[in-house]
Amino acid sequence: MDNVLELSQIWAIIRKHLALIISLGILLAVVAFGVAQFGLTPKYAAQAQLLVNRKAEANNQGATTMDQQADVNMINTYKDIITSPVILTDAQQAISNPDGKMIKPAVKAKYKTVKGKKVLVQPGTPAVTEPTAKPYDVSVGEMQSDITITNQQNSQVFAINVTTTDPDKAVAIANGVAKIFKEKISQIMSINNVTIVSEATPNPNRVSPNVKLIAAAGVVLGLFIGLAIAFLRELTDKTVKDLSFLTDELGMTNLGVVNYVNEMKTDPRPSKQVAEDDTTSEKRI
Repeated sequence: MDNVLELSQIWAIIRKHLALIISLGILLAVVAFGVAQFGLTPKYAAQAQLLVNRKAEANNQGATTMDQQADVNMINTYKDIITSPVILTDAQQAISNPDGKMIKPAVKAKYKTVKGKKVLVQPGTPAVTEPTAKPYDVSVGEMQSDITITNQQNSQVFAINVTTTDPDKAVAIANGVAKIFKEKISQIMSINNVTIVSEATPNPNRVSPNVKLIAAAGVVLGLFIGLAIAFLRELTDKTVKDLSFLTDELGMTNLGVVNYVNEMKTDPRPSKQVAEDDTTSEKRI
């Protein structure tokens, strides 16, 4: 038997099982959407941009182009330094314990001498501060996995990209690392050519998972499974549905059609008695 399907047969199979195919597509799209929206942890990104550009001296203007190329070449080195423990350790401390803003200064205690003895007149009070940013508990290893450094070719600007499950935490890490790197690079490289040109800001839009893409993949997978089931059913179904199956698929010759005949009524009497009754009837005639 020839198993090659013609286009008309394929279209007939699809039309016959169209409800199943569409139902599976919708079902898997809903399942994929639910998993992406509620089952997977959303992640958010923040980006801080830094510029590598040393200040040109008044008596050395001709070296500007060479300095710019040197700064571009240094960015690859800066990438490795940013994700090293020498930067991330200090950044982790700054993020976990951000600097506070003075609300009320400290007041020194006041004393006076009475009969040669120092007597406390007014007790001192410590300074009252509040953190300028929310503290976040983050480890060096976590920051190393969350941070990526990117830059355009031949550009003196590079970006610190941070991806975490909290948009505000991503901002804190990006800005904290950028600030510490700017402060320490002059000590590490004996050069001061880094400027923060753009601080990170919160972005409420998730970067992963891509709900629309996952739902679309669910639709495609559902349609594919529906088609596979439809063709599997048809190819494994060997029942005779019409004459074309016998002539085209099995190669038989059509000799004619025998219509369906309902069951004939039979006389419940024995055949011998029926014959005798028929003879008696003839004699009476």
